[in-house]
This record gives sequence, structure tokens and C-alpha cells, in this order.
Amino acid sequence: MQLLSDKRLIKFYLGLALGYFFLGVLNTHGTYPGRIFPLVFNNLWAVVYLTVLNFILFEYSVPFVLRKRKLIIYNIFPGLLLLLIHLLFYSYGAYGWRLLGIQLQVYSPLKSFTTRELALQNQMAYSAGSVFFFGVIRHIYNYIKLKRVEQQLRIEKQAAELNYLRSQTNPHFLFNTLNNIYSLARDKSELAPESILRLSKILRYMLYEAAGTYIAIEQELKIISDYIALEKLRYDESLRINFNYDIEDMKQALPPLLLIPLVENAFKHGVSETRSQPFVDIHLSVNQRKLAFIVKNSVESSAVEKSVKENIGLSNLRRQLELLYSDFNLSVQQGGAVFTAILKINLSSHV
Repeated sequence: MQLLSDKRLIKFYLGLALGYFFLGVLNTHGTYPGRIFPLVFNNLWAVVYLTVLNFILFEYSVPFVLRKRKLIIYNIFPGLLLLLIHLLFYSYGAYGWRLLGIQLQVYSPLKSFTTRELALQNQMAYSAGSVFFFGVIRHIYNYIKLKRVEQQLRIEKQAAELNYLRSQTNPHFLFNTLNNIYSLARDKSELAPESILRLSKILRYMLYEAAGTYIAIEQELKIISDYIALEKLRYDESLRINFNYDIEDMKQALPPLLLIPLVENAFKHGVSETRSQPFVDIHLSVNQRKLAFIVKNSVESSAVEKSVKENIGLSNLRRQLELLYSDFNLSVQQGGAVFTAILKINLSSHV
């Protein structure tokens, strides 16, 4: 009874009935030219019966036979019994339905049969055609429906994983920022109030502006600028920072906080561990939907690249990119006292 309340399934079978009705009219129109109205009513009368019968077959009988049981013999006996019952309905039942239509004067006997066996064969052939038609279309419908469900599950799984990755990255980012403020407060620096103010701007951005799926690139630039300004409070004039960009459309959509892990990594694992002449060089360009983000920072020549690979920010960023884009490249390399991270994304390849 639950299937009868499925409006989508009912509409699907009504569509199948309409399709088989038109096929029947077209198939018999050449045999009985000029008898269009009797053909229409005859096919309509027959299709009503066969639609109900095929609905029972494919939505109740077949699932019942294919139901998983302890022994396969418990599937075979019900299957044979239901097959016999349906054969009777498709032959004798269809013949009786035809006779009922004749009695009600809604069915016109355009063709006469010398024996009842020939009439049963004719009805069985028409019924078998409906089983094939309904069965093939029903199989295609199930296949498309299954693919849609799989796609929806994949999208939901990706969304859940993205949210999980962001839930890891955001606290990690905030903890590092709070550690910076703690250092200023411990040293009783006059810059501590200003750092707290800048942190509040970052928090406001993360809570209210970065909650959506996409943001404009100009918003991402703002959070990067605020973070750089916050980091600069910790260092003296020896720190050299260069941040420039070339963007053709500031309203270009981008997932929020996608670029900040590379900037954070430059300060936390580069500048903070550099004893002399620390620097951060950041360049962002977006042209013709191609994004290039290059971050260079100073490191001690003895730094080991393995520690960077294990960084949660970079590993999470790489996984987010795999979920978001099909065409991207993230590479990190160290040459001497310079660490370089290069991110290239084809923004049109969003999955």
C-alpha cells in the first residue's frame, strides 16, 4: 500500500500507460484505416487493465520473489506460482476484460476469432508486448534513479568531509593566532589590544562571512591582509613582507579560507623559525578563471621538508582541493633558505 502513495511512481506508470497506448494505436491504425475512434477506445480499455497488472507484477510480485530468504527453494516455489497466476491474468484475464468491454459497449470487436484459443493467443501477444515495454522502461528508470541516489550520496559525503576538514583547519588557525596574542600579552606589549581587535575582525569574518560555500575573492584578500597585519605585530622592522595581486574580477567566487593555510604556514613554519632576514613574499593572480597563488618565505637552511608535509594545514588544504576541483596543482619545495608553495587552480573545474 505504501507504493500506491508514491505519487512519483504513480505518475511514472501513467506515463508508461500513455506511451503504450500510443504505440498500440499506431501499430493497429494501418490494419484498420478510418476506424480511429474504435482503435482509441479499444487500446485505452486494454491499457488500463495491463497497466494495473504490470504495476502489480513489477512493484509487488517480482520484489516478493527476489526477497532474500534462507533457502533459494523458498524463492522458486512462490516464483513459479506467481508466474502461473500472472500468465492466467495476461491471457484469460485479458480475454475476460475484452469481453467485459464488449458488454459495456466501450470495446469494439474489430477482429473476430474462429476459436477461443486464437483469441487468447492474440490477447497474450498484446500482453507480452506490454510486459516487455513496461519492464525495459522500468529497468531504465531504476538505473537512472539509482545513479541519482549515488550521486546525491557522493555529494553529501563530500560536503560532510569538507565541513570536517574546515572544522579542523579553523580551530588550528585560531589556536596559532591566540598563541601570537599570548606572546604579546606575556611580554606586556602595547600591541596586545590592537592584536585582539584584529583577531575579533577575523573571528567575525569566519563566523558570518565564511559560513557559505563561496565568497568573493576580495573577501579572501581581506582576511589575508588582516592576518598579515596581525602577524606583523609580533616582529620588528627586520621582517620584510610583500603581498601583491593581479585579479581581473574581484567578484570571482572562491571557497572561503582556501588560501589562508599557505599564508599561515609561511609564518608559523618559516618566519617564526628564521633567525636572520626573515621574509614572506605572496603573489595572487586570477585571470581567465586560472588562479595562481605563490607564497615564498624564509627558512633555516637546516629545516626538514618532512615537517611541512605533516602540517595539518597543508594536508587539509590538499584534501579540500581534491574534493573541490578536478584541475589543480599544489607543490611545495625548499631551495636553500627559501621555502616555496605554489597553488594553481582552474576555477572552472569545480566538481
